Amino acid sequence: MARMAGRRALFAVPVLLVVTFAVFAVAAASPFDPVKAYAGTAGLTASQENLDQLRANLGVDQPLVSRWWNWLTSALTGDLGDSGVMRQPVADVIGERIGWSALLAATAFTVAILLGTALGVLAARRRGGWLDRCVSSAAYTLEAAPAFWLGLLAIWFFALELDVLPAGGLTDTASETVTFGQVASHLVLPALVLGVSQLPWFFLYVRQGVADALDEDPVRGARARGLDDRTVLLGHALRSGMLPMLTLIGSRVPELITGALLVESVFSWPGIAAATVQAATSVDFPLLAALTVLATAAVLLGNLLSDLLYGLADPRVGFDG
Repeated sequence: MARMAGRRALFAVPVLLVVTFAVFAVAAASPFDPVKAYAGTAGLTASQENLDQLRANLGVDQPLVSRWWNWLTSALTGDLGDSGVMRQPVADVIGERIGWSALLAATAFTVAILLGTALGVLAARRRGGWLDRCVSSAAYTLEAAPAFWLGLLAIWFFALELDVLPAGGLTDTASETVTFGQVASHLVLPALVLGVSQLPWFFLYVRQGVADALDEDPVRGARARGLDDRTVLLGHALRSGMLPMLTLIGSRVPELITGALLVESVFSWPGIAAATVQAATSVDFPLLAALTVLATAAVLLGNLLSDLLYGLADPRVGFDG
């Protein structure tokens, strides 16, 4: 296990280097001017001399490789630079928002895995039954539904029509403090929407995996020995059928990140979505690079987690093979 984790860590280094350089390259080729975005309306009346001085202060007058290398060497020492659009250090921008994004993503992922697994097992147990047909049809429909559309639909139904859940934000409008109860109530809708958008893949993988496991000889042998259906399903078929789903966890991380950004925007959740959008549109090099590295690292960690879970669930798989 340690050897595999070490190999993955070494592999992650060149990947992160390439990703960060690509961010600076794309930003340099962008038609957006970071100096004008930083200056705002004042840039419309500023002289060219002032704009050039501001460009030098921001460091965007340097060649592409120099900007990337200066940012990289500073980042290795813990200095991620300052965000021009946010007017504060990049570390503070991420630190203020990453916790709320992690809370939303973790809650949604938990909902998707637990609910998708439960429905997948029930559907596989009675293949072709009414539950299997209904849930499978809903899963294929949800696969094509964008997360932001599900979010708008949820706001219309639960917040406007039924008025049982808040439409967005982190706390109530008139509240001046952040309480656990308010955060929990405001988390329900965005977490459910993001979780439901990820649920179809977990459901379909578990359903197919458990259904295939029920047809295998070891499971048939367990039934022939007189074991009850519950023991056969949960003790034999589920463990074998869950193996393909474990590999899905890592592959869904990029989609989870993208979905989280959309859901945060729809529900005004105070995560990193707004910072990401502003960094992209304003060509904020330091913030854009840091957020991209963060997302890439999350994807790499997700893939590592999938391999570790697969190896722990199936002893036949060698970690160092």
